[in-house]
Amino acid sequence: MDKIASINNIINSFVWGPVMLSLLVGTGIYISIRTNFLQVSKIVLWCKLTLGALGKKKDSGVNVSPFQAVATALAATVGTGNIAGIATAIVAGGPGAVFWMWVSAFFGMMTKYAEVVLAVKFRETNEGGVRYGGPMYYISKGAKLPWLASTFAFFCTFASFGIGNMTQANSIASAVSSNFGVAPLITGVVLAILVFLVIVGGIKRIASLTELLVPFMAILYVTIAIIVLIVNFTKIPDAFAEIFSTAFSFKSVGGGIMGYAITRAMRFGFARGVFSNEAGLGSAPIVHAASSTKNPVEQGFWGIFEVFVDTIIICSLTALVVLTSGLYVDGKLDGAALTSAAFSGALGKFGGIALTFALVCFAFSTLVGWSYYGERSLGYLTGNNKIMAYLYKAVFIACIVIGSIMELTLVWGISDTLNGLMAIPNLIGVLILSGLVFKITKDYFKDPSSVEMKD
Repeated sequence: MDKIASINNIINSFVWGPVMLSLLVGTGIYISIRTNFLQVSKIVLWCKLTLGALGKKKDSGVNVSPFQAVATALAATVGTGNIAGIATAIVAGGPGAVFWMWVSAFFGMMTKYAEVVLAVKFRETNEGGVRYGGPMYYISKGAKLPWLASTFAFFCTFASFGIGNMTQANSIASAVSSNFGVAPLITGVVLAILVFLVIVGGIKRIASLTELLVPFMAILYVTIAIIVLIVNFTKIPDAFAEIFSTAFSFKSVGGGIMGYAITRAMRFGFARGVFSNEAGLGSAPIVHAASSTKNPVEQGFWGIFEVFVDTIIICSLTALVVLTSGLYVDGKLDGAALTSAAFSGALGKFGGIALTFALVCFAFSTLVGWSYYGERSLGYLTGNNKIMAYLYKAVFIACIVIGSIMELTLVWGISDTLNGLMAIPNLIGVLILSGLVFKITKDYFKDPSSVEMKD
């Protein structure tokens, strides 16, 4: 086990190291420049077509609506990392990490946009009219690299059992056990039953749940966080001052070289931003491809919206709650424990319970969202074999129970690595096909109907 962990740490240091993080953020910068910073220049339009369309119900037939697609993507994206990961980034990289998280999210909006546009452009439709796609398809059909597409699908399939399953189940079981005294095994069995009832119905049932659960859990968490910030409102200016001052601090740390502080802030800020919103990893495009929309650009706008909600809103609120608490300074607390203490410090016992409830919702939504990612990736590798699909769901459900009672330090590490390895083939595909993304975008702004897909 120690040898496996050692090997994984070496791989992980590359996957989430400076070179890969630079590639992830650099791709977003490149696409932003070539699209004239669409995330800003067309902000009124994409807000109108996303936020402005939330109340409009459309029949999506056998597929999912554009909002259901983004809700499912957010369900898988908004997880325990939004609660625990941000606290860890602040402890490890200082308050300045929050600024670099914002930077990664700003450019990540366009990486996610490009992924979604390509996913819709190269998706396929089965005999029943159900649409499916993702990086596997645009890498294979668009970039003409089927072996690389299979590599992505392989990493995504196995990542779904770790970061999208066992680690989330473990987080729920641990939180319920520490706050309510329920045995982890009982929590695992109940959780497995609930997830089974959702995923057995396929993407339509998953989407029907997430379009209700995601707004609920987001509004709940945002409301509680805002209440905490109202209690700590006098400390908010200092929190922002700390974010900006340490983001550009060239002081040495612990006798290290000059600029070490800013290097750590950038590293952990970029890593947390990318890991949180998954821009560039290739996971979310899998469900966006299942949307009933015919317009790849307009579904791409939902990709921008997705990063905005996940990182700019939810992660930022977590960061401000932690910073205004002041509990991060001595480094005694980290992760979910630090975030929980920050909520409890402002709201007492209610704060800790409310955060636990939010964490359970976040982790449960990640479970159902990632089940679809894994199933579709395995489907690509097996030619959409139905028996393999049933087997996948059975193993996925079993892993929930196992994950709830296991010590998952090694699983966390391997899952983290597999998740990051997904980015390599995906980014290669996005960069190869970036010219097509720019053309589709340019054509859309001349005539939106010219880029619509035919059934």
